[in-house]
Amino acid sequence: MHEVTTEAMKTERKLFQVSMLGVLLWVLPAAVQAQFTMTTNDGAVTITGYIGSGGAVIIPSSTNGFPVTGIGENAFIDVFTITSVTIPEGVTSIGYEAFGMCTNLTGVTIPDSVTNIGDYGFFRCSSLTNITIPGGVTTIKVEAFGLCPSLTNVTMPNSVTNIQGGAFEDCTSLTAVTIPKNVTDIEAGAFDGCSSLTGLYFQGNPPSLGANAFGGVSAAATVYYLPGTMGWGTMFDNFPAVELNPPLQISDIGVQNGEFGFTFAGTNDQVIVVEACTDLAIANWQPIQTNTLSSANFNFLDSQWGNYPCRFYRLRSP
Repeated sequence: MHEVTTEAMKTERKLFQVSMLGVLLWVLPAAVQAQFTMTTNDGAVTITGYIGSGGAVIIPSSTNGFPVTGIGENAFIDVFTITSVTIPEGVTSIGYEAFGMCTNLTGVTIPDSVTNIGDYGFFRCSSLTNITIPGGVTTIKVEAFGLCPSLTNVTMPNSVTNIQGGAFEDCTSLTAVTIPKNVTDIEAGAFDGCSSLTGLYFQGNPPSLGANAFGGVSAAATVYYLPGTMGWGTMFDNFPAVELNPPLQISDIGVQNGEFGFTFAGTNDQVIVVEACTDLAIANWQPIQTNTLSSANFNFLDSQWGNYPCRFYRLRSP
């Protein structure tokens, strides 16, 4: 017996295949959506909870045809299984205690669209090592990054004008912090208990301070301010205040005797820390060499540069 395939049967088979493809395209977003609970209001979605298995979490930019614009209050609170979170462009607000007590969160990507990080937003994220606050944020809220003892690097934009109470309280691994030029108020206890903090770098004029704004900071801490700013004396909040050295000059960048290096010029006795990282998106800068300039120039060489697909460098004072 020979099989006979009619045109009708061929058409039916094609329709079935197209139908199954449609089912697959529908199922995949549903699997992603199943990790989250959410609400929709005025055509915008707010993530209100997480019920996934943890690990690296990627929040969708849209769902059910609506854009995701907010991470709600307590949405991820105490979810210790999360190790990293990518928040999509389009989210404008991270709510009260949204990621509080996510103790294994080692990395978070916050897009430039975010303009508000709520009180206690990342409170007690004990594994969080670095944070870059987006350029639309004007206030670092109460305890937003409080009790994050592994936090070693904080980058704040010039949009910030106010650092509220306890914002970085007990961040005991912070050794240096740069205060943006437009900050006018640092409220009570903002950096209280940051016991390793020795370098306080101010890009603008001295802000007003609340009680114990820098309470518990290392007695060896020094305040550094930029040339041209006004209102600085020899002391600031019981710490010596000194003007920063002129900007470093970098030259002779390239491979020298099989090692990547460059020459930097500063002033005599200026202390310079060379830091490196392998991913600018995460920007986990690690110090690799500290140098005290005994002359105006110093030649830096990195013998490990060839061990990485990418290697980025920056210089800072301690």
